[in-house]
Amino acid sequence: MRKAPGRPDRSGGRPARPSRRRYLLPVLLACLVLSSGRPIRGDVAEGRGGIWVMKIEGIINPVTADYTVETLERAAREDVQVVIITLDTPGGLDLSMREIVKTLLSSPVPVVVFVYPQGSRAASAGVWITLASHVAAMAPSTNIGAAHPVMMGGGGIGGGGEKPDEKTSTTMEEKVLNDAVAYIRAVAEERGRNAEWAEKAVRESVSITAAEALDLGVIDLVCADIEELLLKIDGRTVLVNGEERVLHTRDAAPVEVEMPMRYRFLKTITNPSIAYILMLVGVVGLYFELSNPGAIPPGVVGVISLVLALYSLHQLPINYAGLALIVLAIVLFIAEVKITSFGLLAVGGIVSMVLGSLMLFDPQVPFLRVSWSVIIPTVLITAAFFLFLVGLVVRAQRRKPTTGKEGMIGEIALAQTNLDPTGKVFVQGELWSAVCDGKIKKGSRVRVVGIEGMTLRVEEIVD
Repeated sequence: MRKAPGRPDRSGGRPARPSRRRYLLPVLLACLVLSSGRPIRGDVAEGRGGIWVMKIEGIINPVTADYTVETLERAAREDVQVVIITLDTPGGLDLSMREIVKTLLSSPVPVVVFVYPQGSRAASAGVWITLASHVAAMAPSTNIGAAHPVMMGGGGIGGGGEKPDEKTSTTMEEKVLNDAVAYIRAVAEERGRNAEWAEKAVRESVSITAAEALDLGVIDLVCADIEELLLKIDGRTVLVNGEERVLHTRDAAPVEVEMPMRYRFLKTITNPSIAYILMLVGVVGLYFELSNPGAIPPGVVGVISLVLALYSLHQLPINYAGLALIVLAIVLFIAEVKITSFGLLAVGGIVSMVLGSLMLFDPQVPFLRVSWSVIIPTVLITAAFFLFLVGLVVRAQRRKPTTGKEGMIGEIALAQTNLDPTGKVFVQGELWSAVCDGKIKKGSRVRVVGIEGMTLRVEEIVD
């Protein structure tokens, strides 16, 4: 091999080892790819900014809020002309909704919220987000409304609730309701939309179709798809932070902005059913590791699952009574392993886990419930795991001892000398002193029936 001129060979004739630094760049690039979404590039009409299309679907939670805020801030930095948000949500958490609404109201980039595709809805928190946009549009066969607030542990705006009974509503519920009414009226008035209907959506949980929303002045447009939307908003003047701005969208090609992988992952684990499963996997993994020190994989999986579950539960409004019942169920399962209760503790654990699973998230909000199709298999698998451990313990207790004095009882030995009544026998590879009742000839097969100090008591085996 030719050496580069001026660079001495310092290997001493040995093959050079690959430097660790050569692996650093690929690793960093891989991390960068995983932490970002698809590069945002688009065909942009000459002299005009681009059109970005981002999607918000499912529950409005902190992950959705962070993704929305980050995308709009990036759009402002890159001088994007319009950001279109396609919306389909059953509702979500109040704090996350307010963060999105504040970002929309102060955004230097015009934002169009489009309830799309057909069959979608802007329920509950989606009403605020739609009303806060610079341009609000809906596709045919979509609906908007049902924005009555539901009291939850983490603060939420649940959809589909009924008007509370004034005789039984608490002072706190009235405060939350009045605050929500004032907030939605302020948002609607800021964007010049029907504040009276917005108040009804909160107080009475009314819900209307796209055509009704257009007639009532709740939205600005009804469009079949994004292409029609771009045609209808072309030339439209919107007020952005007190400044009038004319939209030019006819010749611009929209670019889809995908949710980065990190947000997709976090959004997945903050699903109530996934968080519930992660919590149970974490508890079972840790218990298995503590019961069998040195079994590394269960401990690693358990810790990771439990950390992810704690993150998810922190993002969701949980009922601590439900969480306590699930913890009690785990305690009862462990107690069944340690205490013989003929299955009573296991049955109590199953009942406690089912009740805790149902109570873990607020039952008033359908999209935060853990479905029966998740609860039943998870409870059965968890119970089966602990009952399997119970079976192993019972079998171990019933198994004949194989070491110590107890392990010698019942063993077959060979008389090495005549026993009259004492002598020598060979058992388990060792020569033992033995005693018997009567006489046993040399070479006879004997059975160990007891141990007296270092002497075995044996009896002859009669064929």
